[in-house]
Amino acid sequence: MKKRIWELDAARGLALLGMLIVHLIYDLVELVGVFSWREPAWFLFVKNNCGFIFLVISGVSASLGSRSLRRGIQVFLCGLLCTAVTGGMYLLGWADRSIVIYFGVLHCLGVCMVLWHWLRRLPGWLTAGLGLLLTAAGLVLGRLYLDVHWSLIPLGLCPVWFHSSDYFPLLPNLGFFLLGAELGRMLYREKKTRLSQINADCPPIRLLRTMGTHSLWIYLFHQPVLAGICLVMKWIVSS
Repeated sequence: MKKRIWELDAARGLALLGMLIVHLIYDLVELVGVFSWREPAWFLFVKNNCGFIFLVISGVSASLGSRSLRRGIQVFLCGLLCTAVTGGMYLLGWADRSIVIYFGVLHCLGVCMVLWHWLRRLPGWLTAGLGLLLTAAGLVLGRLYLDVHWSLIPLGLCPVWFHSSDYFPLLPNLGFFLLGAELGRMLYREKKTRLSQINADCPPIRLLRTMGTHSLWIYLFHQPVLAGICLVMKWIVSS
């Protein structure tokens, strides 16, 4: 069995922990209204700009494996499941239209992994250059106001009605993924840990590693669990 590189699992787990905290605060404030809180600038920055970490880590991991096509299809299908669930919530009147996930992080990661099945044949300089170009293009597109057809949503071009609870367009995120993939090829040529001197079995790191190893399952089920916890907290506060 191939030995996992612990720092990648731990980094993914740390990013996942940050996402859980952001979503928990959102549920407490917006979903159940346990308390009101005006988000400070630093929190808004973290919430809106740190999702790229998932793409970079995924790119590093993809550069080390050989099953990106199969894995990408699995992740994309999980993204479609999220679309179906959130779309059902909207159609049943449980939430407004902004809850619907049209192209979220799982859709994006899935497509990136599938594309990497072919893009991995590119030389390193071209992978890095393409990553920088796509990242820059996405950052520019994000500042433009364009009323386009809904079919361009995955690219990062959105119609005026578009709002979504989870949106990760391919531009710039495919660029982040490719930069991560090239970083992985540079740092992990021997496909082993770069931090062997650190005790990876200490409890905090072991927790993050476990979270990172099971990140897909945690992502799929964290919101129902968090929503349940918040509803219980609301019941306790209001009793």
